[in-house]
Amino acid sequence: MTAVVITVRGESEARVRAEEAAVRVTVTTDGPARGPVVERAQERAAVVQDGLVAHLRSGEVSEWSSARVSVWSDRPWNHDGAQLPLVHHASVELSATFIDAGALSWWLGDVAESDDVQVTAVEWRLSPTTRARVEREVAAAAVGVAVERASAYADALGLASVSPVEVADAGLLATRPEAQHPLAARMMSADHAGGPSFSLQPSEIVVTSVVEGRFRAE
Repeated sequence: MTAVVITVRGESEARVRAEEAAVRVTVTTDGPARGPVVERAQERAAVVQDGLVAHLRSGEVSEWSSARVSVWSDRPWNHDGAQLPLVHHASVELSATFIDAGALSWWLGDVAESDDVQVTAVEWRLSPTTRARVEREVAAAAVGVAVERASAYADALGLASVSPVEVADAGLLATRPEAQHPLAARMMSADHAGGPSFSLQPSEIVVTSVVEGRFRAE
């Protein structure tokens, strides 16, 4: 039998417990006078910052920042269609990366007690070092699956040797690339409780890899 080109796909998946959480909170104040509104936002943001600094010193936070400050005014309308006096607003957005889930739970419970503070996002993720290692392992495993499938097809055809011709991320060997990402990560849902106190547990990060390969069997 002449040589046969076998095209296969290999997939692999790994589930890894998240190591850190990126959290964002926004301090928002409003009122009829611009000065007091801005001052109250600054004071409340300073309290939140002090807490982050304390967690940074204790090693429970790896980094934090206060990247965005906004001040604006508007004139609301009442139910009769009349425009009311100016209302001034101020907001300060802060973000931090927690590496201790227990510390994050306590901190969220503290900041959530204030009506001026809103928790806008908590994103579980892997550290850069762990993510790079897991992505490499998952990609290698996906290639291994592709090799095993090609070998199985060759055995079924009575062919003894299999050699790689091309290996690529999913879609790159096809005439029409697929929309899905060949190497992706998604987060399993986090377990948490609402109310005045929080109990957060790190989510599982699912890292997947899909490859396509062409092999020559003869």
